[in-house]
Amino acid sequence: EEIIRQGLVSENDWEILEKYTLQLFERGRSIAKSRNLILADTKYEFGKIGDEIFLMDEIHTPDSSRYFLSDGFDDRQQTGQKQQQLSKEFVREWLIANNFMGKEGQTVPDMTDDWIDTISKKYIELYEKVIGTDFIPEKLSNEITADKIVQSLRKMGAIS
Repeated sequence: EEIIRQGLVSENDWEILEKYTLQLFERGRSIAKSRNLILADTKYEFGKIGDEIFLMDEIHTPDSSRYFLSDGFDDRQQTGQKQQQLSKEFVREWLIANNFMGKEGQTVPDMTDDWIDTISKKYIELYEKVIGTDFIPEKLSNEITADKIVQSLRKMGAIS
């Protein structure tokens, strides 16, 4: 009601956004459940070009979502234990422990190669659990990466 009252979106657009969001979340929950995960929460980003609403940015990644491990979830919940999760929360906790909270004037602390490797391994673990296949890195040049992005945008009709 507040979003509509402030004029951020029309009532009609809100109904569309709500429909898209609930459908995306249900699909994400279903995929997570099939992989013994719980999609605890997430965010979706939408934009509008003309009268058409588009889903923007990544979805169901560790940057936009928290996944809990299904195994032992109920026991941890009943005993008040912290849930085992796959998300970027461990990075946020490390930043806070190293006195960085994203405030003006703060500098991101240096990360060791070992810490960067740990972050990569956790993101790969989440990828493999959600997708259900091994992550196989592919080294691409900047030119090939840019070309793949342009090809994808063309397929979506976002560019000609």
